[in-house]
Amino acid sequence: MTLKQEIVGNAMQMAVVNLHPGQTVYCEAGKFLFKTTNVTMETRLSGPSGSGGQQQGGSGGGMGGLLRQAMGTAMQVGQRMLAGESLAFQYFTAQGGEGTVGFAGVLPGEMRALELDGTRAWFAEKDAFVAAESTVDFGIAFAGGRTGMSGGEGFVLEKFTGRGTVIIAGAGNFIDLNPADFGGRIEVDTGCVVAFEEGIEYGVQRVGGLNRQGLMNAVFGGEGLSLATLEGNGRVILQSLTIESLANALKKAQGGDKQGPTGGLFSTHAS
Repeated sequence: MTLKQEIVGNAMQMAVVNLHPGQTVYCEAGKFLFKTTNVTMETRLSGPSGSGGQQQGGSGGGMGGLLRQAMGTAMQVGQRMLAGESLAFQYFTAQGGEGTVGFAGVLPGEMRALELDGTRAWFAEKDAFVAAESTVDFGIAFAGGRTGMSGGEGFVLEKFTGRGTVIIAGAGNFIDLNPADFGGRIEVDTGCVVAFEEGIEYGVQRVGGLNRQGLMNAVFGGEGLSLATLEGNGRVILQSLTIESLANALKKAQGGDKQGPTGGLFSTHAS
């Protein structure tokens, strides 16, 4: 059953979801705004995992099933803790008729509803997830190892699989691109990536070499030492505002951390 939703607003959008009787949607803790009285709310540590959002184990597997469920939940919570994500999910179910629930992101910007058909997963930046149907599975993908190390940092991605609607949010305005339309590869600021389809190869590369121009790019260009690379044929969503630039603007307005004329690696800290 397709999730009936509408994204409203401009600078700070919200998603208004209309639930059919018995239909369930879940969100990350802290993304809920409002609901009608006939919509129940339940907070769980476990996320959906091939069960339509319902808890597993119980009568089907006895003590063994309960133990497997507990271990699975512990692993999910551990992954989200390492990723810096919320430890719990909130589940909303309409009872006795249609119900309405409202959700929003945490930054001024756009929201987008992605439709999963079961053939391709979607990956999103950390904290992009807002809400999803209970038929959509939420997971964590670690883009570490050589990919993360090459840029001097590791990357944590949210992964969505299954069938149904998932709602994500970002900062600023969104633009949809396909690397195949630009020679098969695009390079972007690491903070500009919101989400991309499975099949897109995501990596990190240094900005230039360890030479004079490379150092000029890193120190004065405002991009640091690395750029994100996106290759392949598929949908990519980028955002116009990065969390780092927003934080720097707020600090500057408060007379705190200022990048000064460099705009890159070096900054001054007011005491």
